[in-house]
Amino acid sequence: MKKIGLLSLVFMMFAGVLAACSSDDSSADSSGDSTDDHVTLVWYLIGTPQQDTEMVMEEVNKYTKEKINTSIDLKLLDWGEFGDRMQVITTSGEEYDIAFSSSWANNYSLNARRGAFVGLNDLMDEYGKEMKELIDPAFLEGAQIDGELYAVPTNKEVGQQAVLSFNNELVEKHGLDLSTVNSIEDLEPLLAVIKENEPGVTPIATFDAHLPFDSVLQGELPFAFRLDGNTDEVINKYEEDITMETLKTMHEYYKKGYIAQDAATSTDSWPLETPNWFVRKELYQPYAESVWSRSAGYEIVTRPLEEPHIFNGSVTGSMQAISATSKHPERAMMFLNLLNSDPYLRNLLDKGIEGTHYEENEDGTIKHLPARIDNFNMPSFAIGNQFLLKLYEDDPEDKWEAFEEFNANSTPSPVLGFYFDSNPVRTEIAALSNVASEFSPALLKGAVDPEEYLPAFNKKLEEAGMQKVMDEIQKQYDEWKENQ
Repeated sequence: MKKIGLLSLVFMMFAGVLAACSSDDSSADSSGDSTDDHVTLVWYLIGTPQQDTEMVMEEVNKYTKEKINTSIDLKLLDWGEFGDRMQVITTSGEEYDIAFSSSWANNYSLNARRGAFVGLNDLMDEYGKEMKELIDPAFLEGAQIDGELYAVPTNKEVGQQAVLSFNNELVEKHGLDLSTVNSIEDLEPLLAVIKENEPGVTPIATFDAHLPFDSVLQGELPFAFRLDGNTDEVINKYEEDITMETLKTMHEYYKKGYIAQDAATSTDSWPLETPNWFVRKELYQPYAESVWSRSAGYEIVTRPLEEPHIFNGSVTGSMQAISATSKHPERAMMFLNLLNSDPYLRNLLDKGIEGTHYEENEDGTIKHLPARIDNFNMPSFAIGNQFLLKLYEDDPEDKWEAFEEFNANSTPSPVLGFYFDSNPVRTEIAALSNVASEFSPALLKGAVDPEEYLPAFNKKLEEAGMQKVMDEIQKQYDEWKENQ
């Protein structure tokens, strides 16, 4: 988010240009819903470039030419470079048609507000009817900014649920009872056992403390809304009682050696494949423990820290936007509609070519072939509608039904759909980001005493202009709430 804040001014300079492009180019495909003319669409997707992409895209383009007389020029940009490359592409006004966007890469709300993406309400009504029927309404409604949708959300788990995940080999070895664990505070007796008996294991794989708020801006900034109680006022989450109590617990764990001593500065990602940890914090989706166990090579089990909630970040976690510079927004919407409603196309882009990258079993499930792992390993969640995907032979039969149940049981945040426009206070946010990066890593990971550091942190936040930003958030929230 710090990088986004610093680039806000650059985006402002280009907003007018992009908006103009959007207005001019939206009529460029004057044939409307006609597909008489062949069109090639440029699609930027996040993910590591794959050896067999060209082979698979040949099959994709045979199909899309037949269906909508359209070819796709897919450009995969690696995880580490995607965000920066898309910033450059967008601010330069480069022509392209579709790009991955989200709350965490190629920022959805920022780009939408600055005119980089085409509004999709009318386009979806006309050319996206099939996928609109399939995508959970919570995605389509929650991702709207001032009543307009600016990207097509991936239909997957709509809720976000923090869980504690455990190395079950250690749980069973020491006869530990996980049924008593409902919070970070409940971990104490289990951590003590691991610390005493497993010298090669760090009890807690480094994670930030779980705080039960809906943050207005991603990351470590203080602005948030409560999920219960008074949900209509923006708060500084670092001044809440629950925050102090949780950080005190984390610091006690740090002092007892349950947390790595270099937690505040370490870049260790704690890979699952290395069983040198006991408990970690993760975001859950149905049967996630099966996926994690498969990756780890040993069993992982979970306990929830909260009920699933629908946040702006969860409904905008994976999306495809149509660029304001696209000369063919109608055709781009036709392709997105096909991608999110056609099982053949969705599986082809995700799993590759049957017989080359996977085999299908008699019961309709599939298994990988070596070429899939080595040469075509695509980021499934980033492409489109997950519910269209074939199940692997070791997937639970009710996997997608479980996702639907999870979505139905996810509670909307009180501020779902409120997207803060940070432009009026971008200078203050840049200063506050610097303060947060100085204090929050050590605090959230338990490395320092919150009774000493939280007051100093909050004082620095006040000096950096926190109240001005809070006033602006409250003003925008009140206006938004009036229109609901």
